Amino acid sequence: MRKLLGLALAAPLLLGQAKPVLVPDVSQREIEIAYSFTGADLLLFGAILHAGGSERRAGEPPADIVVVVKGPTESVLVREKQKVAGIWVNADRTRYRSAPSFYAIASSRPIRKIVDARTRAIYELGLDSLQLSPASGAVPAVQARFDAGLVDLKKRSGLYYEAPRAVEITDDVLYRARVNIPARVPVGKFTAETFLIRDGRVLAAAVRDIDIRKSGFERWIARAAERSSFLYGLAAVALSVLLGWAAGAIWRRF
Repeated sequence: MRKLLGLALAAPLLLGQAKPVLVPDVSQREIEIAYSFTGADLLLFGAILHAGGSERRAGEPPADIVVVVKGPTESVLVREKQKVAGIWVNADRTRYRSAPSFYAIASSRPIRKIVDARTRAIYELGLDSLQLSPASGAVPAVQARFDAGLVDLKKRSGLYYEAPRAVEITDDVLYRARVNIPARVPVGKFTAETFLIRDGRVLAAAVRDIDIRKSGFERWIARAAERSSFLYGLAAVALSVLLGWAAGAIWRRF
C-alpha cells in the first residue's frame, strides 16, 4: 500500500519530466499522377502534446518544428562538363549508389539557427547535411564538388529545396506547413518526418508515409514496362516505325 501511495504521489513529477509527443498528419496519404498533373500542395499539420498539459512548462523556451519530406532513393550518375576549344564536353564523372529522388525541408526558423552541424548531419536536416553514398573513391575536395553539383541540379529541377520559416506554430501546440510537390516528382514511397526541437535538442520525431503513383493510362504503361519489359520495348520500336512510316506517307502526298 505504501509503494502504491508513493507511486501515486510521484506520478505528477514523472509526467513533468516526460518528453512531449508529436501527433502529425498529412493532407494526402496518396497522390495520383495523371497526364494533366501539374504538381500538388501537400499540407503537413499536427499537434504537440506536452507532458502534464497542453502548454510548455514555465521557463522553457519555445520549441521549433522541422518537417522533412523525402522521396525514394535512386542511383545517380553526375557528369562534369568542361569547355575544350569552345565546345562543352563531358570530363569527370561520379556515380552515387543512393541519393534521395526528392528532398524538401520546412522549418519554423532557418535550420542553422535551430540545431548545430552535428545534429544536422545525424538527422540529415538541410541540403548541406544530406548523407549521399558515392560509389567512387574520389578525394574529399573533388567529392565535395560533385556533391554540390548534384544538389544544385536537383534544386534547379525543383526536386530539392529548403523552406525556412514555412512552419507556423500556434500557441506552442498546433503546427502546419505546406510543401510543394513538383510535376516532375518521381513515383514511389515517400516519407514525411516531423521533428520537435528545443534548445538544439531533438525531443520527439514522428513519420507518416505518402504514396505517389501514376494513375490511368500512365499507370498502365508503367506497369507494362515493369512487368513485360521485352514486349514493351518491341511495342515501342514498332510504334516508332509505324509513326515514321505514316509521317512519310503524309509528306509524300503533300
